[in-house]
Amino acid sequence: MPIRNAAAADILTLVDLMALFYRESAFSLQRDSAKAAFRRLLADSSLGRIWICEQANEPVGYIVLTLGFSMEYGGRDAFVDDLFIRPEFREKGWGRQLMDTLIKECIRIGVRALHLEVGRANHRARALYRSRGFGDNDRQLLTLKLDKANHESGRHPEAAGIGSS
Repeated sequence: MPIRNAAAADILTLVDLMALFYRESAFSLQRDSAKAAFRRLLADSSLGRIWICEQANEPVGYIVLTLGFSMEYGGRDAFVDDLFIRPEFREKGWGRQLMDTLIKECIRIGVRALHLEVGRANHRARALYRSRGFGDNDRQLLTLKLDKANHESGRHPEAAGIGSS
C-alpha cells in the first residue's frame, strides 16, 4: 500500500480529498483557506506532517498530524487532525496503514501523547482508533473559536467513514 509524505505538489489533491470528507457531513469547504493551511503545514515540519496514500497513482486518502507541547505529558504531543479514506477504498486496510505510519513517525520524533477527535456516532473510525490503542481519557474536548473554520458549519465533520476531525 503506497503511503508517502505529502508535498506542495499534492495540495490540490489534498484539498479535493478534504472537500469529499466534508461533503459526507454536508459541509462546504473553504478551499482557499484549506489550500493555505496545507501549504503552511507542508512548509514547516515543526507544525506537523501529512501523508497521502495512492493506488495505481490514484489518491485514496490522507492523514494529517499536527504537533504541540503538553505539560501533562512533559513534552511533545500531537493531534490526528484529519483522516479520510475515499468511500470506495474503505475496509481495505488503508486507514490502519495510515494510522500505523503516523504512530511510527510520532515515536520517531519523540511524541509522548497522541490525541484525536472522533464523532460519537462514527463507529467505524472509533473501532479503528481503539484497535490502535486509543481510549477515552474521561475528558471532553472543548473549543473556543478564535477564527473561522475551513467549513461553513459550526461543528466538525463526522464522516460516515473514516474521519477524525
